[in-house]
Amino acid sequence: MAPKITVIGTGYLGATHAAAMAELGFDVLGLDVVPEKVESLSHGKVPMYEPGLEELLRKHVAGIEGSSGRLRFTTSFEEAGEFGDVHFICVNTPQKHGEYACDMSYVESAFTSLAPQLRRPALVVGKSTVPVGSAARLAELLVELAPAGSDVELAWNPEFLREGFAVEDTLHPDRIVVGVAGERAEKVLREVYATPIGEGTPFVVADYPTAELVKTAANSFLATKISFINAMAEVCEAADGDVAKLAEAIGHDDRIGKKFLRAGVGFGGGCLPKDIRAFMARAGELGVDQALTFLREVDSINMRRRSHMVELARESVGGSFLGQRVAVLGATFKPDSDDVRDSPALNVAGQIHLQGGQVTVYDPKGMDNARRLYPTLAYAPTALDACRGAHVVLHLTEWREFRELDPAELGDVVAAQRILDGRNALDAGTWRAAGWTYRAMGRPRA
Repeated sequence: MAPKITVIGTGYLGATHAAAMAELGFDVLGLDVVPEKVESLSHGKVPMYEPGLEELLRKHVAGIEGSSGRLRFTTSFEEAGEFGDVHFICVNTPQKHGEYACDMSYVESAFTSLAPQLRRPALVVGKSTVPVGSAARLAELLVELAPAGSDVELAWNPEFLREGFAVEDTLHPDRIVVGVAGERAEKVLREVYATPIGEGTPFVVADYPTAELVKTAANSFLATKISFINAMAEVCEAADGDVAKLAEAIGHDDRIGKKFLRAGVGFGGGCLPKDIRAFMARAGELGVDQALTFLREVDSINMRRRSHMVELARESVGGSFLGQRVAVLGATFKPDSDDVRDSPALNVAGQIHLQGGQVTVYDPKGMDNARRLYPTLAYAPTALDACRGAHVVLHLTEWREFRELDPAELGDVVAAQRILDGRNALDAGTWRAAGWTYRAMGRPRA
């Protein structure tokens, strides 16, 4: 008989995981402490934009016509404990205010609320990104608080979701990593993930610390690669080189690869920045902070790119933003998402606004979230409206919609045909041929 699954925490990670588990054929109960979120999900509506997620949710949520009925939602830990055989913990682990360290309060709360309800053998599976060493401590906490005692086991199964591809990454992951302390936990997880394993997805079995380190190590490597090419962009600007050609050339080396070698305003979002900072903080606690000092420079390079874009924009309008209209195309930290957390685009827009620029922002999906975070900026309903009367246009999120803009049509509404490509994603030749002054980080001026 297939195990019944609960998913504790139904934000971006949890909602996706719950819907995917139902798609794989399991009966699933999602839990969240926010009643409004549970109510929304119970009607097949997701609180964020993620391609394909709402359709998948509606395919399985009980009560929706034509659904499988395999997925329900609740606010009750008692109901979750009674229902589930496998409990996935998918709550948030944000950065602590004023510190680099990870805030474990949501994870701690999930464990202390769930454990007293576990009265029979069960497997609790952590998916949240936590500091190394957390799993061993939480495993002891489960045994201490659960009525079933040592019959409740813990596994750690880090998530590797890319926003914009979360459904695909959950149903068809490039690898599954599990940190376990015994064979029973491994056997259960092999059953849960039988479909992707059968499709050929590698299943990596490790101990707790290694499984915890995989996510932060992977994110640190990607952040380092992004900051490396952005550092090369700084050198290219000083030496009059072309970072795009440089990236193309080194990307042909199989040891390096082409991915994550596009220079620009850097990375943001809810994972990479906070994960590398939490990794540094934990390394310090373990007494090996020198091993990760390079991540401080990775973080510094990343933040420096935002300030550099502001400098380029100021220079393009004559040295001062006062009286200048600035169009910002993009608000989310990446395309195919409505996530504006630590968004380079909004950070740049905010800096320019504080320096006196009249900033108007447009984004295909992130407008509502951007307004909540930056209410003093102006927002437009279309890219064309955002650019109307602008003295400079900043392309800061690489949405397909922006790559397909007509430079001639845009040129008719701006006050000056100047565009700064903060993502190195536009066709420089096309824009210049239409009469625009085009500039991108690490690229020759003409």
